[in-house]
Amino acid sequence: MHADRPDPDALLQQVQADDARAARGRLKVFFGASAGVGKTYAMLAAARAAADAGVPVTVGLVETHGRADTEAMARGLPRLPLRPMAHRGRTLPEFDIDAALAFGAAHPGALVLLDELAHSNAPGSRHPKRWQDVEELLDAGIDVWTTVNVQHLESLNDIVSRITGVRVWETVPDRVFDDADEVVVVDLPPDELLARLKAGKVYLPQQAEQAAAHFFRKGNLLALRELALRRTADRVDDEVLAWRRRSAVHGAQPVWPHREALLACIGPGGGQEQVVRSCARLAAQLEVGWHAVHVETPAAAQAAPGGRPAALAALKLAQELGAQVGTLTAPDPAAALVRYAGEHNLPRLVLGRPARRRGRLPRWRSTLAERIARLSDELDVLQVALPAAGRASANTPSAARPLAQPALWPWRGHAAALAVCGLTAVAAMPLVRVLELSNIVMLFLLAVVGVALAFGRAPAVLAAFVGVGLFDYLFVQPRFSFAVSDVQYLVTFGVMLVVALVIGQLTAGLKQQAAVASQREHRVRSLYEMSRDLSAALLPSQVAEIGARFLAAEFGARSALLAADAHDRLQVLPGATATVDDGVAQWAFDRGEAAGRGTGTLPASACLVLPLKAPMRLRGVLAVEPGDARPIGPEQRRLLETCASLLAISLERIHYIEVAQASTVQIESERLRNSLLSAISHDLRTPLAALVGLAETLGLTRPPPSPEQQAVAEAIRQSAMRMNAQVNNLLDMARLESGAVQLDLQWQPLEEVVGSALSACAPSLAGRPVQVALADDLPLLHLDAVLMERVFVNLLENAAKYTPPGTPVAIGARVDGDKVRVQVDDHGPGLPPGREEAIFQKFERGARESATAGVGLGLAICRAIVEAHGGTLHGATRPGGGARFTLLLPRGEPPRDDGGEAAT
Repeated sequence: MHADRPDPDALLQQVQADDARAARGRLKVFFGASAGVGKTYAMLAAARAAADAGVPVTVGLVETHGRADTEAMARGLPRLPLRPMAHRGRTLPEFDIDAALAFGAAHPGALVLLDELAHSNAPGSRHPKRWQDVEELLDAGIDVWTTVNVQHLESLNDIVSRITGVRVWETVPDRVFDDADEVVVVDLPPDELLARLKAGKVYLPQQAEQAAAHFFRKGNLLALRELALRRTADRVDDEVLAWRRRSAVHGAQPVWPHREALLACIGPGGGQEQVVRSCARLAAQLEVGWHAVHVETPAAAQAAPGGRPAALAALKLAQELGAQVGTLTAPDPAAALVRYAGEHNLPRLVLGRPARRRGRLPRWRSTLAERIARLSDELDVLQVALPAAGRASANTPSAARPLAQPALWPWRGHAAALAVCGLTAVAAMPLVRVLELSNIVMLFLLAVVGVALAFGRAPAVLAAFVGVGLFDYLFVQPRFSFAVSDVQYLVTFGVMLVVALVIGQLTAGLKQQAAVASQREHRVRSLYEMSRDLSAALLPSQVAEIGARFLAAEFGARSALLAADAHDRLQVLPGATATVDDGVAQWAFDRGEAAGRGTGTLPASACLVLPLKAPMRLRGVLAVEPGDARPIGPEQRRLLETCASLLAISLERIHYIEVAQASTVQIESERLRNSLLSAISHDLRTPLAALVGLAETLGLTRPPPSPEQQAVAEAIRQSAMRMNAQVNNLLDMARLESGAVQLDLQWQPLEEVVGSALSACAPSLAGRPVQVALADDLPLLHLDAVLMERVFVNLLENAAKYTPPGTPVAIGARVDGDKVRVQVDDHGPGLPPGREEAIFQKFERGARESATAGVGLGLAICRAIVEAHGGTLHGATRPGGGARFTLLLPRGEPPRDDGGEAAT
C-alpha cells in the first residue's frame, strides 16, 4: 500500500463523525475571566446580527443583573416564556426547555440564547443543571449560544478558590466546554473592569463594594485572566491536533512547533529513569505536556533480553510523573518516533546520550539522534547524559543493567549457527558432482534463513560469513583452499554474502513482527470472546466467572470482582480466586481511581484494584493479583482497564435488565389491580345504592319508626354513603390510570368551580369558617368543571377529616406568570415530615394507623386530574402550622369575543 494512500477505516470513521456532528446543533460559548467583562452583551450583539441575517433567534433566558446597556441590547429580541418553579416558599423563574424544543421544531435552524451555562436549576426541573438542558437542545438539532466564566470550569474550580478565597459551587464539566463548536473569548483589562465595577455597571453599589473587597481585587483578576487565556489556548491546541489527525488520513503531516511539547524516548538499556526525570523537570519548567514512549525492535530484543522490564519500569515512572505513555513496535525506532511525534505534534524529543566513542562510525552505524535528524528537519533533539554502566546507581534495579549479566543465550545461537553451517557443508559434499555450484549456494542461503528464524539477527550474520567461507574453501576450485581460480567467483561470494545478510535480517525482523502481531491478535481475539460471553451473561456471578477466566488465560493472574449494591457496599461475587484488602478496594471505589500494586496508592498491596466505571455510575472494583513479581507494563495496564470497562458495562446492563423486569412486573400488577378494582367497584355500587335506598325507606314506613330506629337507619345510610364514596374513588382511579377518562374541556371561571365544590362539601364543613380569596383578575381556565370540582371536594373533605372541629379553611387564587396559583390551607397538624410526596401515592395516608375513614385515594385522584389538565399539585406544611395544597394550572389563551378583546 502506498504511504500516502488514505486509510479507508479512518475515512469511514471521519465521515460517521461528521454525520453525527451535522445532526447536532452547534454550541457557541462566550468565555470570560469573571463577571462583568461583557459576555452577555457580546452574545446579545452577535444574536442581533444573526437575527438581521434571517436566523430565527429567541432568548431562552438572559440574566442582565440590572445592567442598563445589557437590557437595552436584549430589548426587541423574541423571548420564550419562563417556567415558574416553587422552591422553599418562593417562585423562581426558570428556563422552559419544552418551549425551546417546540420553538426549534417549528423553526428549522433555530438559535436559542441561554445565559450562565453553570446555573443550577430549581428542584423539580427536568435536569438539575443548565448545561444538561443545553445538551438536550443540541441533540434535538437546535443551536445554542451561552456564557461561562473560567471559575465555573470543573478542572479549574479548586485553583480559582485558592486564588480568590471564594469557592464557586456551580460548575460545568470540561468536556462540555471542549466539545463546543466555537469559543469566543470576551476579555477586559483588570483596570477597566474595576472601573466598571465602581461605576455600578457590574453589580449594585452595595454588592460592588463587597465584590471589590474580596473577589474583584486586581491580583485576582490578573490570575483569572491568565487562566482563561491559557484554557482557551489549550482548547485551540486540541483543535489543531484534531485537525492534523483528520488531515493525516490523506498522508503524514509535518510537526508544527506552534507550542512546546516534549517526547521522552525510552530505550532498552539502563539509566532510562534519568531521561524520564529530565524530561519531567523540563516539562514542569516550561509548563507544557509531555509524552513518553518505548519502541520495541527485534534488534533490541536480541541484544538486550532484559531491557524490556527496565523500559517498562521507566514508562511506569513517566506515568506517575504525569506523562502520556505508550509502547510502539517497529523495526526502525527512529522512524517510529518521528511518526509518533508527527501524529501528536511533539516538536522536541528527549533521549539518552550514548557513551563517548572514538572516531566517527559509518552511516549505517549512526546514533538514534542522527537517524532522527535525517528523517525529520522539524524536530529538535535534546540528549540527556546517561550514567556509565560501571557507575550505575545502587538504586537501579538489576533489570535495568542487562549487560552486566552473563548473556548465555546469544552464544548458544552463535554456536548453533556454526553447527548448522557445518552440517550444510557436510550434506553438500556428496552432491558436488551432481549439483551446480549455484544450487549449492542455495543450500547455504537456506541455512542462513533457518538460523535467522531460530536464533535471530546476530547468529544469521555469523552464518552468512561462515557459509561464504565454507563454500569458497570446500566447493570452489581450487578446493580446500581460499584461493580463487576465477575472478568471477569474487562476485559470487559478494552477492552470496549480501543476499545472505539481507535474507537473514529480513527473516529475523519478520519473525519478531509476526510474533508481536500474533500476540496482539491473540489478545484481540480473547477480548472479542470475552465481550461475546459477557453479552450473554444474565447474572453478576457469570460476569465474575468470565472475567476471572480471561485474566487467568491472558495474565496467569488471580482475580476477584466486587460489585456495589444499592447502598454502595462492596460484595465479593462468587468465583473469586484472589484475596482482596477491603480498605484498598473501598478506597478505589470511593475515589474512582486505581489503587494497590503498581500505583501510587498502597503499592505494597498484592493486588491491583481497578474501579469498574460504567456510563452511569461506578459498579464496583476489579482486583487482579499477577502470578509473578514483574511490573505491569502500560500495554498490560491498558488491557486490564479495557477488561474492567467491559465488566462494568456488563454489570450495568444486568442491573437495568433487573430494573426493566421489576418495572414490567409492577406495570402488570398495577394493570391487574386496576382491573380488579374496576370490577369490584361496579359490583359494589348496586348493593350500596340499594342499601342507601332501604335506609331512607325505613323513615317512611307506617307507623313511623322510633327515634332509636331512626338513628340506626341514619347511621346505616351515612355508612353506606361513605362506602359509596370510597367505591367511586376506586373506580375513578382505575379509569384515570387506564386512560378511559376523556376530559370535557371548556373555558370556565374558577369561581363557579369553587362555589360548586363548597356547596357539595357543606355537610362536611358544617361549623367551620371558610375563607375564599379569589383575585379579581383571574382569567377563564380551560378545564373540565366536573373533574376539577372533584379535586376541590377531595381537598376540602381532606381538611375536614384531618383538622380539629371549628378550625377555618382558606381557599385563595391569583395569577402567577403564565399559571394560575390556587392554594387550599387548613389549620391542622400539617403534613407528616418527609412524606409530603408520599401522601399523593395510591393507598397512602398521612397516618398509617388511624380511625379516620378512607383508603388513601383522594389525593392520588386529585394529582392525576390536575396533571391531566397540564398542571401540578404539591403539598407542604405552612410555617404557621397546618397543611397547604398548591395547584398550578396553565393560564392558556381564552377565546376572543366579538369585539376582538380576550375574555377575562
